[in-house]
Amino acid sequence: MQLSSQAYRPATALLELGPEFWDPVAAADFPETRLRFRNDRAAAQIGLNALTESDWLAHFGRFQPLPGTLPQPLALRYHGHQFRNYNPDIGDGRGFTFAQMHDDADRLMDLGTKGSGRTPHSRFGDGRLTLKGGVREILATEMLEALGVPTSRTLSLIETGEALDRGDEPSPTRSAVLVRLSHSHIRIGTFQRLAYERDEENMRRLTGYVLRNLYGEEGDDPVRLLDLVIGHTATLAARYMAAGFVHGVLNTDNINVTGESFDYGPWRFAPTWDPGFTAAYFDHQGLYAFGRQPEAIGWNVSQLAASLRLLVDSPPLIAVLDTFGPRFQTAMADALLWRLGVSPRDEAGDRDLARATESALRKTGVELDRFFHDVFGGELPAGYGEEWTGLRTALALCAPRKARAHAYWSGEPCSMLIDEVETIWSGIAEHDDWSLLEAKVVAIRMMGEALA
Repeated sequence: MQLSSQAYRPATALLELGPEFWDPVAAADFPETRLRFRNDRAAAQIGLNALTESDWLAHFGRFQPLPGTLPQPLALRYHGHQFRNYNPDIGDGRGFTFAQMHDDADRLMDLGTKGSGRTPHSRFGDGRLTLKGGVREILATEMLEALGVPTSRTLSLIETGEALDRGDEPSPTRSAVLVRLSHSHIRIGTFQRLAYERDEENMRRLTGYVLRNLYGEEGDDPVRLLDLVIGHTATLAARYMAAGFVHGVLNTDNINVTGESFDYGPWRFAPTWDPGFTAAYFDHQGLYAFGRQPEAIGWNVSQLAASLRLLVDSPPLIAVLDTFGPRFQTAMADALLWRLGVSPRDEAGDRDLARATESALRKTGVELDRFFHDVFGGELPAGYGEEWTGLRTALALCAPRKARAHAYWSGEPCSMLIDEVETIWSGIAEHDDWSLLEAKVVAIRMMGEALA
């Protein structure tokens, strides 16, 4: 086995929490393991890019333990609100945490799975992932990373040779197991489970674990924890909006306490700035529509605050919770300025620019990716008419944060709308042709370089 001895720094921090937080499990024994996607860029950040293909398949298809980290996979226990309905009967049902290590920024990272087999929390599910679901997760994570959204990254996708029956796509369909690299899999729902069980001792232990291992702070102060989570989740909500992204299932078990987006199911990118645009066909009330995502994430964080009442009285938690709105507004201005390619000026001016941008996008119905491509650097092309006068005036006061020197700006904007996702999948499903996916990843990363 080849590892970068300096870059690979394994960890076992999760074991500090104790067996009340997880269930030891074994991965499914798949009929085959065919490597379909390997993210060496992400692997290099944790010292795993030197693995041979056979070692890669052994660790991420057969889940042989990596040296020095968790001795066996752990399915995490949690509860959660699903579309605002509390469910105590969930947990890792088709995934587990396989390993932990520190990345090149010294963050504690998890390798988690999707489609790795049944666990004690699977209920009536088969614990599997469709190959299409894995391809969609690659596309979502690559696009979000390029657009500056804090996100898990798809490390590996391996086809596993099983025929799966699903109600929402033609069946039988192909199967896969995915490994994601994520800055923790501790969710708001992890805290909710302990509040539900009135387990004060483990709630304090979990609070200390998150502060120490994920935020680099000592102590177990629940108010400080809430403050940190609010700051990071407000940023996440703003970055979703600036990216035009709709997650689709913003339940409390899908909100990571580090504010890093993960677990992509019915996601979509909105073609225009349409607050009512939804991703999930089953979101009949539009609870998680594009324009309601900040509200949804704020509501979820309020459930974390409610859970932390097990450790502290309400007033200081409420005082911190009340900062979510203002912090989101600041983060929204920052996110839009980043996407517009201009440097911040002052808080009032930046918020005015953000409001002018949102207003113009909503009124004109312009294609989001085209707009942000055209305007990057702060100058609206002549083709944008009188309805853009307010934004043009606001942009004139801004300085570009980066020149349009990258080759990306001389081509067409990179998008990820549903028709293209389906076209990429059709090539794989009908002809086992992965070239469209591979080319799209290259194009997305080129955009990311231009925006960075």
